[in-house]
Amino acid sequence: MNQRIPPPAQLRPASPAISSLSRHVSIVSMCLALAMSMTAASAEAPPSLWDRETQRIESIERATASTVCVFVPGGAGGGSAVLISPDGLALTNFHVTSPAGTYMRCGLSDGNIYDAVIVGIDPVGDLALIQLLGRDDFPTAEFVPSRQVQIGDACYAIGNPFLLATNLQPTVTAGIISGTRRYQYPSGTLLEYGNCFQTDASINPGNSGGPLYDAAGDLIGIIGRCSFEKRGRVNVGVGYAISGDQAQNFRGSLASGRILDHATLGATVGTDEDGSVRVTNILQSSDAFRRGLRYGDEILEVENRVVQTANDVQNLLATYPAQWRIPLTYRQDGEVIHTVVRLASVHRGDELLEKMKSALPPPPPAPPKEPSPSPDDETPGDGDPDAATPPAPAETEDVMKDAGGEPIPSEAVARIEERKGFANYFYNRQRQDQFIERLRKQFDGLPAKEDGWEIQGTAEIAGEQDSMPFTLVVSGEVCELTLGQRTERLTSPDRYIDSVDRGTAGGILAAMQHWQRMMQTGLDRFGETYAWGTAPLLGQRPLRDCTVGIHGGLESRFYQHPESGRLEVIEAFADRDGDPAELWIDPPQWLLTTNADNLADAGVLANSSDAESAAAESAAADSPDAPGDLPEVLHLRYGVEPLVTLRIEQWTAATQDANAPNATTQGLPESEDDDAK
Repeated sequence: MNQRIPPPAQLRPASPAISSLSRHVSIVSMCLALAMSMTAASAEAPPSLWDRETQRIESIERATASTVCVFVPGGAGGGSAVLISPDGLALTNFHVTSPAGTYMRCGLSDGNIYDAVIVGIDPVGDLALIQLLGRDDFPTAEFVPSRQVQIGDACYAIGNPFLLATNLQPTVTAGIISGTRRYQYPSGTLLEYGNCFQTDASINPGNSGGPLYDAAGDLIGIIGRCSFEKRGRVNVGVGYAISGDQAQNFRGSLASGRILDHATLGATVGTDEDGSVRVTNILQSSDAFRRGLRYGDEILEVENRVVQTANDVQNLLATYPAQWRIPLTYRQDGEVIHTVVRLASVHRGDELLEKMKSALPPPPPAPPKEPSPSPDDETPGDGDPDAATPPAPAETEDVMKDAGGEPIPSEAVARIEERKGFANYFYNRQRQDQFIERLRKQFDGLPAKEDGWEIQGTAEIAGEQDSMPFTLVVSGEVCELTLGQRTERLTSPDRYIDSVDRGTAGGILAAMQHWQRMMQTGLDRFGETYAWGTAPLLGQRPLRDCTVGIHGGLESRFYQHPESGRLEVIEAFADRDGDPAELWIDPPQWLLTTNADNLADAGVLANSSDAESAAAESAAADSPDAPGDLPEVLHLRYGVEPLVTLRIEQWTAATQDANAPNATTQGLPESEDDDAK
């Protein structure tokens, strides 16, 4: 039966309640439709959006795994650190490790606590290297080049603020890079922060020494200082991190167990009215002065980086270890000069050690010991009143104790060796052993170590067109060099020192005598020896491993390539304030004629692939020399000037009489660089 529909005139208008309900139903329908459309849109969102979120989570997880929570025994403080090698080496701040001394406890997010020992310290730059013990597969962080870090980049600070990580789970805070190339003035001459990063990520006491990561989980730098409000140590969004570039500059020398100093140019600079950076004072004993830098000269570049203010110069110098050689470009009387300068030390002698003593916090109080029971107290046991009370173990005076007064575990004690001037001599001795092992392997084919050397061939002298025959004899303390009709024979330490000091070709004898002595006697009987760390060669990277040997008043530095272990250069110093005799062993061909006039043209100073290829040629890093290979070329330089090149044709055991009377110098060539003498 069909239902009758009334005509329109008979339809009644809807009541207000029904109209309101209809409007609500419409709104709900629209919301549901919008939600469904958003769900569909999200399902169709670009995968990169979810990839970025997944990457962020994974980056933080990876970064957290390499973050270390540092605890000083006895409750005397702590901080953070970051692992940089699978064998447990970790970077932190000097002011974090100083209360602990040589031993501390460290926790990782895996829930485990590890013993750790100090390796090396840099009190000027507020860096320290420690080693966690017990594993050889620690998770590590990878450095990102500092030049890639830009203002506005996302970053994460991960660490142990206020020592909250009692469950060993570090705190993660996020922010951005607020500033680059910042400079924070030192306290006296310690704790100087140069060319550092500024961040607004929340950083508080306890974050010190911890990592600052980028969005990919790579290491930007080591967190150090913060700007706090005067009312309390509360973060105000201004924190600083030591750059990764600076940390890597010091890493090799920190691993040598030394106490490190920072570099100075030996000159002061100021920003002139025209905006240029000018030399306002310079020490005549500095290497910069020997390379021609004078009062009023304009500094243009430091290690191929343009400087625009005096602060830029100090910023960069603060990131280098003392005694490094770096490229320097300056303008003098309208002429642009490119050179390589050896940086001096900020401190002299034991000055740094004395300043460290005044800067170190007092040792923390040892926790109170339980009182010994009185004779009247009942001794728990089997109840026998006549039983003798076991004697208390006598305390051994030489037991190493931590900052809390408790004995240090034996595994850590085995890796601690105290010696003046070193943070931990154990690691220095390890580096020395590696040096002598590599040296003897490389020159296994030289005459027996108990014999001397006699080397013959052809010599080329800078400034002279004709080559000439040479004979070089190295036999114990006696060395003799004959170039054509000219001969120099040295038999006493004073003669070696004088030869280097005057910049003569006899400097070869000083370097060769130390080389032969090192091969013959080894480290124990050479004299004073220590691993210096790492440094560039003629301003070039990769950084070479450097070992120092001192004998007869001469200091020699042996440079080996870090990968191949090949000995590349021996520097013989008669005076720290003078140019050493540089003996290059099988140098690259381009170096033989490189001098102050063509230094830049040779590619030495260029920050380009050409310089990298030149460094690769010099290093021969792809494969180590085969044992028994003998050098083919010896090349002597002073400063940036070549002097003599010896092309070797024969290398045999010495046959000359070592007791023959002294021969005087007969016109051996000298360095033409007057400032080098």
